[in-house]
Amino acid sequence: MRTPCKTDGYAIYQLIAKCPPLDLNSVYAYLLLCEHFSNTCVVAQSAHGLDGFISAYIHPTRQDVLFVWQVAVHERARGQSLGGKMLQNLLQRPELANVNFIETTVGPDNIASRSMFGSLARKLKANVNESDLFEKSLFGPEAHEDEKLIRIGPFLV
Repeated sequence: MRTPCKTDGYAIYQLIAKCPPLDLNSVYAYLLLCEHFSNTCVVAQSAHGLDGFISAYIHPTRQDVLFVWQVAVHERARGQSLGGKMLQNLLQRPELANVNFIETTVGPDNIASRSMFGSLARKLKANVNESDLFEKSLFGPEAHEDEKLIRIGPFLV
């Protein structure tokens, strides 16, 4: 596991494309994440290529909150707790020493993500709270589920 670099941008785009129900963003968006937010993102690489990617950022008005945007795990690497390991890798970085909460949005039917974040909360002995954030109507005519905000914490890493 390592921080991403801009040469990973297109490979990340390809990984996300293989990981429904994740929303696929432009290659440019992934290049920006690698260039501007590498300290809060992580890639997991094997001899086969990128097996995983997490995009995250420090909340602009709450410096103790890490917002996790996307967690992608390639089909070949599923069932090995790679998503949770990548999250733990992020939380162990010195740059994130002030983080006491993780926030993310998860659709109501995304059982895998809910399980991964629940497992992380148990390992951190942290509370989990869920609230409404983005109703499906906010996404316009595009078919999209509600996105619930999941907040894990406080914790001290």
